[in-house]
Amino acid sequence: MTVNELEQAVTQLSKEELALFRAWFDEYDAQLWDKQIEADVKAGRLDKIIAEVDAEYDAGLSKPL
Repeated sequence: MTVNELEQAVTQLSKEELALFRAWFDEYDAQLWDKQIEADVKAGRLDKIIAEVDAEYDAGLSKPL
C-alpha cells in the first residue's frame, strides 16, 4: 500500500474510526520512539548529554518539577 492509498483510506474513516486509528497510531509512534531512544542509549549516542545533565544536577542547577 502506498502513502497516497493510506491517505485516501484515512479520509474515508468515520469520526469514530478516525479516533480509534489516531489512538492506535499515537501508541505505535510512541513505541517506535521508545525503541529509537533505547537503541541510542545502548549505542552511547546520549552519553554526552546525560553526563551534562548529571553535572548540572550535581552542581545544584536543577529545579524540582
